[in-house]
Amino acid sequence: MAQVQMVMPKMGESIMEGTILNWLKKVGDKIEQDESVLEVATDKVDTEVPSTHAGVIVEILAKEGDVVPIGKPILVIETEGSAVASSPSPAQSLASVPVAPNGIASAEVVAQLTSPVLQAAPASSSSDKFYSPLVKNIAKAERISFQELDQINGTGKDKRVTKNDLISYLQNRKSAAAAPLAPAPQVAAPARSFSGDVEIVEMDRMRKMIAQRMVDSKRISPHVTSFVEADVTNLAIWRNKMKGEFQKKYGQTLTFTPIFLEAVIKALRDYPMMNASVDGDRIIVKKDINIGMAVALPSGNLIVPVIKKADQYNLLGLTEKVNDLANRARENKLSPDDLSDGTYTVSNVGSFGNVMGTPIILQPQIGILALGAVRKKPAVIETPQGDTLGIRHMMFLSHSYDHRVVDGSLGGMFVRRVADYLEQFEIDRKL
Repeated sequence: MAQVQMVMPKMGESIMEGTILNWLKKVGDKIEQDESVLEVATDKVDTEVPSTHAGVIVEILAKEGDVVPIGKPILVIETEGSAVASSPSPAQSLASVPVAPNGIASAEVVAQLTSPVLQAAPASSSSDKFYSPLVKNIAKAERISFQELDQINGTGKDKRVTKNDLISYLQNRKSAAAAPLAPAPQVAAPARSFSGDVEIVEMDRMRKMIAQRMVDSKRISPHVTSFVEADVTNLAIWRNKMKGEFQKKYGQTLTFTPIFLEAVIKALRDYPMMNASVDGDRIIVKKDINIGMAVALPSGNLIVPVIKKADQYNLLGLTEKVNDLANRARENKLSPDDLSDGTYTVSNVGSFGNVMGTPIILQPQIGILALGAVRKKPAVIETPQGDTLGIRHMMFLSHSYDHRVVDGSLGGMFVRRVADYLEQFEIDRKL
């Protein structure tokens, strides 16, 4: 009889840990390979994790609610015969998976079980401490070395350094130099009273993550927003004329979103510096154009699935991807891969009747475009015979960008180019 350890798998780019929400199986259960055994939550999505082997579960190594690093064993599976009557001894639990002294599977095994292993940001720490991507990013921005980071006493699980620990350390560093930081004393907040005319709603896990990310983004990136108004009359007329035929021919609903995305993709080709991210003092220009599209969920929360290599799709392909990702997002069926590797994000605020907005950048990207509602308005029309007034379909485009690396010229020219492509839409275009 052979026993193997199943480790916490890679769940997407930049994800270093997962929270166990629910075990779908228990000790003694027989499982098949690729059968779902637990539900895991990350900072991107909740997902079911399949078994890496067929056999019988003999030991569960992590409890519901535990935060487990990628590569750490979570389950022992007996691959031959029946389950043992009692929990295996520590020696038996080691099975055939090589495990390092810190309890994390060796790099070779993780590579086999999780496909390419995510390479963490510069890991030169001499200790075995685990640091989250957010802590690493803050440390890098504040030029804190790993040696200095190792000196901070963490208040998180297993004495892990949290974001609050690091911020407190930075606030006290001027007076305390690089001395180890003792955890700040816990001071109970004064009790607050409310009248009977309020409803207290506890934030769910996703809302807490969104709140934290928005605060972090505003702290990291100095936001600037440029606005352009575009005349999309030809586009609107074409879409209204073709949507019925499009549905009949391809079985897909033709919304404005894929047409807008097509223009954004063209503009990103023209201005590749907008298709980038920031890493300390370096600008990382991405060759792949991976468009994130913000989707509102029935719960009121927001999620951003990504169309990978979006520049390789025609209008039909973009329509299929938009509809598929939006539907699966609302049904909570997205995978971690659906939410990773975005290089630029678009938010169609016009779907809520909004005319414009000032969207917040999704880190570590450097730009996000809000698309306003298409509305009929009186406008000046320039003709060879002179200017005249007419009813046109108009919309606002709001482009927020990171002023650390994008100046007003690039940010403004990019959104103007998107508007140009929308205004130049061919009204006689064929499907």
